[in-house]
Amino acid sequence: MVAEMLPTEPFSVLPALWGVYAPQSDTLLLMSALSREPITASTSVLDLGTGSGALAIQAARRGARVTGVDISRRAVLAARVNALLAGQVIRFRRGDLCQAVAGRAYDLIVSNPPYVPSPAAGLPRHGMARAWEGGRDGRIFVDCICAAAPAALRPDGALLLVHSGLCGTQTTLNLLTGAGLLAAVTDRVSVPLGPVLRSRRRWLVEEGLMAGDEDREELVVIRAQLV
Repeated sequence: MVAEMLPTEPFSVLPALWGVYAPQSDTLLLMSALSREPITASTSVLDLGTGSGALAIQAARRGARVTGVDISRRAVLAARVNALLAGQVIRFRRGDLCQAVAGRAYDLIVSNPPYVPSPAAGLPRHGMARAWEGGRDGRIFVDCICAAAPAALRPDGALLLVHSGLCGTQTTLNLLTGAGLLAAVTDRVSVPLGPVLRSRRRWLVEEGLMAGDEDREELVVIRAQLV
C-alpha cells in the first residue's frame, strides 16, 4: 500500500551535534517503511547515509544488528552519541556511500542519500551540503546504490530507498528492476519545498525538473527485494 501522508504517531528528533543533517520529512517517511519490515535479532541492517543515526537506532531497537555509514565525520560522531543516549549498540563508520557495501551482504539496506539536483559542476567536499547535493540530476548516489544493491543483499534481502520525485522515480524503478530486483513505490508524500529547492527554483524550472507554479515536492520510498 502506498502511503499518501506522513505518519501521525509522535516522532522524537534525536539530539545531534551542530552541523549534522537532522531528521526531516524524508527520514520520517523512511522510518514508516522501516517499521513494516520483518526485523528480528538475526537481521543485519546497513544504514547508508546515517546522518544523526535515527534510522539505525530504530532498527537496533527492534533487535537488528546494524551498521551505519556516513561520509561526514560529524555525522558519525553524532550518530554514536545518539546511539549511546538511546541505549543501543550500533557500529558506525565513515565511508563513501558508493563503496560502503563492497564485499558484504545484508538482509536489509536503508538509505536516505543526497538526492537534490544541483546546478554546481561537482559535489561539495565539505560542509552540510554533502547531505543533500546529488549532482546535476540528483542521481549520483541514487544510481550508485541501485547498482550496488543486488550484490549487497542476501537472498530475499530488501532495499528501502527514499528520494525526491524530482530525480526520477521511474528511472530508479527501471534500474532496480533491470538489475533483477522486484521494485515498487511503497510510500509517498507531498511536502512544501524546503529552503534549498526554493533557492534554486528558477534553475529547476529551466532544467525542466519543476513546473513554474510548483511549490511542493513529492518524496517516495522505493522497496526493492532480491528474488
